[in-house]
Amino acid sequence: MAIERLLSAPSDATVEMVMDGDPPTVAPDTHQEHVAWAAVQHGEPGIAVVDARGRFRGLISAQSLLAVLLEEHDEDMARLGGFLGSASAARSASTERVGRRLFHRLPWLLIGLMGALLAAVVVSAFGEQLEEQVLIAYFVPGVVYIAAAVGMQTETLAIRGLSLGVGIRRVAVREVVTGGLLGLTLGSLAFPLVWVGWGEVDIAASVAVSMFAASVIATCVALLLPWMLHRLGKDPAFGSGPIATVIQDLLTVSVYFLTAVAIAT
Repeated sequence: MAIERLLSAPSDATVEMVMDGDPPTVAPDTHQEHVAWAAVQHGEPGIAVVDARGRFRGLISAQSLLAVLLEEHDEDMARLGGFLGSASAARSASTERVGRRLFHRLPWLLIGLMGALLAAVVVSAFGEQLEEQVLIAYFVPGVVYIAAAVGMQTETLAIRGLSLGVGIRRVAVREVVTGGLLGLTLGSLAFPLVWVGWGEVDIAASVAVSMFAASVIATCVALLLPWMLHRLGKDPAFGSGPIATVIQDLLTVSVYFLTAVAIAT
């Protein structure tokens, strides 16, 4: 019962008239945000804690509830900014010195550099096929770009969802289906354009099939990496982009050349 309700009650009011006959209660293991929300919904300055048998275990005061609301607000604002920690951590990451910026970013980019060198190794493995049909190489940048673009869209959505408390599992199926449809649409559009423009139906088919497969793969990678980094307690905003890019590029190049070898050579 709020003290304001008691003090403003008529002089002839009874306790029964001003008391809350069905006060909100919470269990000892209830999340603090749900506790604060229950108190606000019922207009109560405090909320009782009871066990499974309904026995009173304690009272959460108004001061504690206010602290919870401020803490949760701070966390939610940080999430809206794309960070998974507190607002203070987000502020620190935005204003830190150059040395710390390098420390947070360079390791991920070094992994990307290693992946780029590995991609060169993959391409060199198909040197014989490129000598026989150099036209295959013309479309590598296009296929890689489409896969990277589709993956980036999914990755942005995944990280934004995590920052707002939306789990990867809730969007995974729809995103994979969307990625597949995007790849199918873009591949279908590329097929006649490549065929008419370069007069090679086999190359056109290789590009179309590769775009579809690479889009599905890029979508899966873009969902998996943020989820893994989030589970490991790392900020997906720093690590997902560089790692996802290099993995997507490696897989896209491999898929494209294998498809081209199977169809066009």
